[in-house]
Amino acid sequence: MSLAHVLLTSLIEKPSTGIELARRFDRSMGFFWNSTHQQIYRELSAMQQKGWISPIEEDDAASRKKTYQVELLGRTELADWMVKQSPPGQLREELLVRLRAEAQLGGNTALPELERHLQLHQDNLRLYQAIFAKDFAHADEHDRTLFIHKSILQLGIDLEIGWINWLENLIPALNSFDESSSNQAKPKEN
Repeated sequence: MSLAHVLLTSLIEKPSTGIELARRFDRSMGFFWNSTHQQIYRELSAMQQKGWISPIEEDDAASRKKTYQVELLGRTELADWMVKQSPPGQLREELLVRLRAEAQLGGNTALPELERHLQLHQDNLRLYQAIFAKDFAHADEHDRTLFIHKSILQLGIDLEIGWINWLENLIPALNSFDESSSNQAKPKEN
């Protein structure tokens, strides 16, 4: 998947300016696709050159803001991309590599980072649950678009719960290894 496909999807949902896209991106798509505002603007320019999007004529000609809409070439590109097969996303998590390194080096040096990640996942879970309560608690169950958006958010909630459960089990277990190894280092008293 490329940023272009994310932006095409967002623009089909609602024609937008670059700043509106960047803000919407931060509030929704950004939860599962990371991109900077600069990357978004650069990609919009490339998509316009390919004929995938075009600016909508504004009533205020003095405005520098361009509101983009998806053109037929962009819809065709998105439709072609939608039917392509792709493997499941690969988990690229730096924290897991650090933990494997600690398994070899010892010292429980990853514990503060594990605890920080636990807090971050708890914060994300609260945010996702608040969005769910605000946007989907009373959503029309027969609205296909809302159902898909709700399902994506539910996956995010489930993933955060999985991370939290894993970290809440891992952290005390690693602490107990630290305690048992320090107990083994002390000489036994008779």
